[in-house]
Amino acid sequence: MSSGIIILFVTAATVFFYSRRRGLLPGPPPKLFIGNPHQLLPKNEPWRAYVTWANIYGPIFSFRVPNRQFIVLSSLKAATELFDARATMYSDRPKVWMLELAKRNLNPFSISYNHPYFKAYRTIFKNSLSTRAIQNYQSVQSEECRVLLDGLHKNPDCFTDHIGKNAAAVVLYLAYGWKVTDDDHLVSMLQEAFDSTAVLIRPGRWWVEGMPLSKRQLYFVSEQLLPEVGSMVSAQQEDIIMRCSQVIYVGGLDTTASSMKSFILAMVLYPEVQKLAQVEIDAVVGQDRFPTFEDKDKLPYIGALALELLRWAPVTPQGQPHDFFGVPAHPQQCRDVYEGYHIPKGAAIIVNFVSMSRNEEIYPDPLEFRPERFLGPSPQSDPRKFMFGFGRRRCPGLHLVEASLYLNTSCILAAFTIAKPLDERGEEITLPPEYENIGPVW
Repeated sequence: MSSGIIILFVTAATVFFYSRRRGLLPGPPPKLFIGNPHQLLPKNEPWRAYVTWANIYGPIFSFRVPNRQFIVLSSLKAATELFDARATMYSDRPKVWMLELAKRNLNPFSISYNHPYFKAYRTIFKNSLSTRAIQNYQSVQSEECRVLLDGLHKNPDCFTDHIGKNAAAVVLYLAYGWKVTDDDHLVSMLQEAFDSTAVLIRPGRWWVEGMPLSKRQLYFVSEQLLPEVGSMVSAQQEDIIMRCSQVIYVGGLDTTASSMKSFILAMVLYPEVQKLAQVEIDAVVGQDRFPTFEDKDKLPYIGALALELLRWAPVTPQGQPHDFFGVPAHPQQCRDVYEGYHIPKGAAIIVNFVSMSRNEEIYPDPLEFRPERFLGPSPQSDPRKFMFGFGRRRCPGLHLVEASLYLNTSCILAAFTIAKPLDERGEEITLPPEYENIGPVW
């Protein structure tokens, strides 16, 4: 062990010991006044810093940006005990002033837990995206899956475009009854809105978040810019439905498309997994038809493959921050205590999905793609426990995403064999897997 590693270990242990004694959360040393934003590198991928810090400071640590403390949870235990068991205290969202000024504060991702729209949103999602409700969408998913297969057959080099169009077609038809076309303007418009929101909520990105006086001045501005909530119920309901439809699109599109692209990558890197999946499909379905939703329970390896996709390549590396807004029974209580650490009122709490999915104690050899880890008498922990969020902010579209993943992956494997591309000499081309960064969703 090198001297540098020994020094790092001793430093981290010392910080952990004294932080626990004083009730302070461990974390990277901040700079005076500005905190830690200079350490969130690369700036468009702060989750990489979270993974590094989790290895140094443990499963719960803290960092600061101007005027805001962030707490990062990197263990399923901590996230469950705070967001599920103490949901009444940890279900709010931190106020993001740039969202206020951009009039994005009422979308279901960011709306305050105490806003009257919140319960209306959850009711609509529950009624529209339950396991029973999504059965009404199976014909649409089956139709669009055939379109996907046709596109992959005619032009396999553009597989990412076909996957994106498939995901968009399903969720836009569900949300708006809209039939997607090539170069669809609605798809481009909604994706641009999602990308801009990811920039608006980036920790430490905007000076207005760290200057209380300026926030108060701009807030008066924002009150004039934001329309008053209408007194007519029909107008409110129209607004609520509009915002819910947008969320169904954003959540469904990115989750499904990202997982399907990871599926293609996994099949290229792990041909033995692809072969086992195809053997199961041939044994259950045969070669005369494609798998259907009725075959799902008879294809356990396909189900395990979908779970491994969620774990191996998390759709979003971090969750959107939760806000600790106090103890309901004791409004004057300004902090909570967890594992001996003090959590102050107003702290923004982030879930570090990447570290959870790579926890070697839960998932041995976590970088390997192994669907069998979810089969047999002692399967490993189901990644759906954390990949779709927690508590009252849990993703309402998980059943829709699971249905799309099952149908698309099983039908693609029934129709094609996925392999590495070949060069001019007929030799395989091996490219390093790279991912585009996306912002937090749920």
